[in-house]
Amino acid sequence: MTNEEIFLAVRPAVAEALGLDEDEVTPDATLLDELGAESIDLLDILFRLERSTGVKIQAADLSHHVQGGIPDEEFGDEANDVITPVGMEQLKKVMPQIAGMDLDGKLQPEKVMSYFTVQNLTDLVAARAAAVSA
Repeated sequence: MTNEEIFLAVRPAVAEALGLDEDEVTPDATLLDELGAESIDLLDILFRLERSTGVKIQAADLSHHVQGGIPDEEFGDEANDVITPVGMEQLKKVMPQIAGMDLDGKLQPEKVMSYFTVQNLTDLVAARAAAVSA
């Protein structure tokens, strides 16, 4: 599947799960902040995506994808409640939109998913689909 084909599967899954019109679901829209998704909605979206694409993604896979396998203590600085430089480099790979934001040394771990966009989800589905077909 191409990235465009995957987006065409992601868009209705997100719209249906959140009760939105498809035109509200743009690649740059953040799932939690702009589209109003909650944890239970993410599960619904992932279930709908599995039905439409055959790609299985569990909720834990989202955080693993974002964190890139970096251990919690290396990803976040618990004492200062911010993402470490190592964690920020990982985030900039999987969520390139944050590279242009002034978040280094400021982003709190619990705020990371508020920056997760429809495009980030599309990229994750594409990566999983490629891994399955490889």
